[in-house]
Amino acid sequence: MKRIIAFSASLCLLISAFTFIDFPQTDITNGIINAKLYLPDSASGYYRGVRFDWAGQVPSLEYKGHSYFGQWNGTYDPKLHDAIMGPVEEFVALDFDQAKPGETFVKIGVGVLIKPDDKKYSFATDYKIKDGGKWTVDKQKDHVTFTHVLKDATGYAYVYKKTLKLVAGKPQLVLEHSLKNTGTKDIATSTYNHNFFMIDKEPTNENIRVVFPFDVSGEGAGFGTIINAKGKTLNYSRAMENKDQVFSSGLKGFGPTAKDYDIRIENVKTSAGVRITGDKPLEKLVYWACPTTSCPEPYIRLSAKPGEEIKWNINYEFYTF
Repeated sequence: MKRIIAFSASLCLLISAFTFIDFPQTDITNGIINAKLYLPDSASGYYRGVRFDWAGQVPSLEYKGHSYFGQWNGTYDPKLHDAIMGPVEEFVALDFDQAKPGETFVKIGVGVLIKPDDKKYSFATDYKIKDGGKWTVDKQKDHVTFTHVLKDATGYAYVYKKTLKLVAGKPQLVLEHSLKNTGTKDIATSTYNHNFFMIDKEPTNENIRVVFPFDVSGEGAGFGTIINAKGKTLNYSRAMENKDQVFSSGLKGFGPTAKDYDIRIENVKTSAGVRITGDKPLEKLVYWACPTTSCPEPYIRLSAKPGEEIKWNINYEFYTF
């Protein structure tokens, strides 16, 4: 019993110490929404993994007394691939398959990474960063702009800008993106938003529903048992337990235009929801959930020739019902 008490006390001290770590961060507000953002920092940033874009981590966002994000993963390490919060994005790696062991490849929003062996790409691998590029951050009251500049010896180079902006007078958050190809090689990639929502910290259960503008269907782990597709909605049949996972590599039903990039996640217990819309057609729609978060992952395709700049937006509208 004494050992158990001592362990519990040590655990509490560890949690308390973690709580007071001062990660680089800033707050934004439009008087309707209040949000906290973690900032990219290679020495002391909350997230220093190599899977997700380092810009745009939102550990908390509140609207009308409802909360939308939080620490969904019970394990934390700054280099853990998914120790991250908010509407975070990942870009598919550039030239990973062409690179030989010891050579480099590029992940937009992360940097130039070293390929260690001839294994297939794995988002869970902690690839070594050879060059993290240069980050600059412009902090304003209602928005933050992140700029990432990178130049690789193989010919890839870009200026990537991402602004998280709260819309004046509206319960909306917009993710504005631009990517300018300043290198000599074409950039061709896909990107998706993982959308780690935790609406009012509700566990993944029958109170969470996901609604699409089309009749949706899906196959994979948990489909037909833990989660069911009916019409335009995904509903859970029961609460997810510790080792449960739901996963579909591609939900079906969407069309070729941007109008189907329109997803709602709702907590019917607390009557709070969020509507996610994008201005690019869906390339793919992955779905993943664990006991703490439900995540539709909309993919879009991007390409930019040398000298070309491309832009795209994702809009989040928060509401109650």
